[in-house]
Amino acid sequence: MPFHHQTLANGLTILGESNPAALSVAVAFWVKTGSRDEQPAESGVSHFLEHMVFKGTERRNAYTVNRDFSVIGADNNAWTSEENTVFHAVVLPEFLPQLVDVLADIMRPSLRTEDFDTEKKVILDEIVRYEVQPGWASFDLARKNFYGSHPLGNSVLGTSESITALKQTQMLDYFQRRYGASNIVAVATGNFDFAEFSKLVKARCESWPSGITGRGNRTETPGQGGLHMLAKPPEKVSQQYMTLIAPGPAANSELSYAAAVLATAVGDYSGSRMYWALTDPGLADEAGMGMDECDGAGAYCTSFNGDPENAPECFGIVQDLLHEVQRTGLTQAEFEQAKTKILSRELRAGERSSRRMLTVAKDWVYRDMYRTVDDEMKSWDAVTMNDIRAVLDKYPLTNQTVTGYGPLSTIEG
Repeated sequence: MPFHHQTLANGLTILGESNPAALSVAVAFWVKTGSRDEQPAESGVSHFLEHMVFKGTERRNAYTVNRDFSVIGADNNAWTSEENTVFHAVVLPEFLPQLVDVLADIMRPSLRTEDFDTEKKVILDEIVRYEVQPGWASFDLARKNFYGSHPLGNSVLGTSESITALKQTQMLDYFQRRYGASNIVAVATGNFDFAEFSKLVKARCESWPSGITGRGNRTETPGQGGLHMLAKPPEKVSQQYMTLIAPGPAANSELSYAAAVLATAVGDYSGSRMYWALTDPGLADEAGMGMDECDGAGAYCTSFNGDPENAPECFGIVQDLLHEVQRTGLTQAEFEQAKTKILSRELRAGERSSRRMLTVAKDWVYRDMYRTVDDEMKSWDAVTMNDIRAVLDKYPLTNQTVTGYGPLSTIEG
């Protein structure tokens, strides 16, 4: 599948991986900014701004933005994380010009005062809705406990207080700082012609100001450590949620592949050590481990939730399990099974234009390179048992910051 890239004079990067056999084309404008790039007084502005992008431009109001996506049958959406804000859509190939036109247009939003005031109420309602979801609330708290003052501990949503106090002028300032062309990647994958795509993007985007690129504090963190139990009334939170976070490799680390294999073997949603120890016997409703791979830092995130009566036993099992893996590593069977799962999932994901688009953009943003599906397969296949030992030695699973959220004030058995 041919890959092309181009950088406009203002610094905007254009990427494209074309696949004539695909039945669709996926396009995204990937902005390299998120909650870690916010000042304390503007907490939550990245996510708020994501909403505002759809409220209208000089050429479109909110209704016509929605209509122009709809008339071309676009499957469109957006998301904000600690590090990125991404606006994306998938359409039939013949609608590429219209899609680029509307996506590029909304990247220069009007940010009108009346829209800002109206959408602020929506954001405040969203914060309340998330705060009453214990799974989200417990993980957000666990990240803050682990990262401490590191900017990766910043909440994507912000708080009711920070959003209430936020002013439109602060959002305008943030937009000018972080939405410059040099901080944006336009990417397309699937059935399209790169020359056409590049021409479309250039026509719409070459006049954008360059802005400022990069971010500060791209450092690892040892974690804050300790046990942090936040007791909630049983009538508010009926289950006990436990999250254990330990430092792990960053997204661009060569050890990130080994860490992902390790996490899959230990905590995949099926067939892993945690599945057989907690989920299959019914001790926990959910249990698992995943990798939080970020710019300059990373973490293993291990969690379980279920009946508070079982939580102390589950916590002891998880601690024993993690210490055992730290001492002895994986078995050969676990290692091979984890790699097979990952290879299968990556290969299937590579067949979808939308998923491939996200992978191409992420590799470029985090690794500053393009990688084919075959390249990805080779990297996963190259992971060895020695690599598993190396990642365990450098990033011990037992270096934990533990957060409890639910009826229990202690996790002692």
